[in-house]
Amino acid sequence: MSDSFQDALAGLADIVGDKQVIASGPDQEPYVVDWRGRYHGRAVAVVKPGSTAEVASVVKFCAARRLAIVPQGGNTGMCGAATPDDRAGNVVIRLDRMRAVRDVSPLANTITVEAGCILAEVQAAAQDVDRYFPLSLGAEGSCQIGGNISTNAGGTAVLRYGPTRDLVLGLEVVLPDGRVFNGLRALRKDNTGYALKQLFIGAEGTLGIVTAAVLKLFAPPRSSALALLKLLGVEQALEIMQRLRGAVGDRLGSLEIMSRSQIEAIAKTVPHVTIPFELTTPWYLIVELTDTLAGMDLNEPLAAVLAEAMEAGFAEDAVLASSLAQAKAIWAVRHSVSEGNKRSGYVVSHDSVVPLERQAAFVDNVEARIKAAVPHANVVMHGHIGDGNIHVVALIDRVHCQDPDATAKLVAEINEIVDDETAAQGGAISAEHGIGITNRGRLARVADPLDIELMRDIKQLLDPDGLMNPGKIFAAGGVRR
Repeated sequence: MSDSFQDALAGLADIVGDKQVIASGPDQEPYVVDWRGRYHGRAVAVVKPGSTAEVASVVKFCAARRLAIVPQGGNTGMCGAATPDDRAGNVVIRLDRMRAVRDVSPLANTITVEAGCILAEVQAAAQDVDRYFPLSLGAEGSCQIGGNISTNAGGTAVLRYGPTRDLVLGLEVVLPDGRVFNGLRALRKDNTGYALKQLFIGAEGTLGIVTAAVLKLFAPPRSSALALLKLLGVEQALEIMQRLRGAVGDRLGSLEIMSRSQIEAIAKTVPHVTIPFELTTPWYLIVELTDTLAGMDLNEPLAAVLAEAMEAGFAEDAVLASSLAQAKAIWAVRHSVSEGNKRSGYVVSHDSVVPLERQAAFVDNVEARIKAAVPHANVVMHGHIGDGNIHVVALIDRVHCQDPDATAKLVAEINEIVDDETAAQGGAISAEHGIGITNRGRLARVADPLDIELMRDIKQLLDPDGLMNPGKIFAAGGVRR
């Protein structure tokens, strides 16, 4: 290690303490490799500040020495947005120590938390005061709220509560020069100029480091009903959704779809998950109704809609969960898709979102085109059908992915098919996973040139030296025009 990097380690240790700085070596492995093992970078140090003041001091220190800064939450992302590149001068900033719940207000229905809070901890803190934080996803036991905000995470409750962007009232952010943007306000109405907090939600750490947030809380669901439907096609799911919305309104909390091939991949590779239903049709739909009133019998209206749907030919069969344990078993299948896919082979995943009316055509067309181009690909799908977000995943046996150049060509071919079909249906290539490293080239290919120009202008304004999470969204060094 060069003398300058040794000096950097010493300076960082002066700010956060020796034990909170991890120098290059085996101890850094969990922080320089992404969750899927796809990207492997380097860092002169992994730093774990314990306060916003320490984050600001670390950022100022790095900016003065032109050390690239890589903010990292729980490192559970799908696009490599929290992974350093292979330059020597990266500093990874982890917020694991910043896990305080600063305030909870049942009156205002808000919770103020530091960015290192695990999502499940935020949910539990809300539950302690008889409130509900609705963001829910498979990694909620390890992902951090700062990362959820920086990627504008979606999850299974978007249909009723919206994505993370809709759940944030205020933010505290350390800017690329070390200044602290103090937008940590719990106001429901604030029309004083530009909504600056929105710049940082979904920016993937390229404009600053989220250190704390004020989040919305809700009354907890006290009654629920869940069913699993067996369908022949996506068009059936859309018809059922339309009927449910007319019958139960906002009580429709979640609507999650999985292809049979997706569930089979989980059954083969995730032994601790039991498939609590027989696989007899191409598609499976999870429907959950919730209400904040205790004692509401939601099974009755759900059963009525499902009976009508089956009579009309929109469902082949339906299983109503008869217990909490059965409902949890069904949800366990849905929350295991990422783990199952990762274990099934080389994963080429997509995060497309298309208008509801075009989801069926999108699914049919994209599957046919991938299978025609790559016959050995196992195409699996899952997603939040109620908000137009279908994840198309091509699982490739690793025997076909031994050569990096050939693999890159194969991935590019599949990506181009999905992206072109997404555009043809009036959609976008990322609904909730973001851009990161994985989708950077795809964004440049499909985005409106004016969109790219405006994003570059914002990046240039806030981070003119391109030191904040370089190589994510834009190529490293590719901000200036």
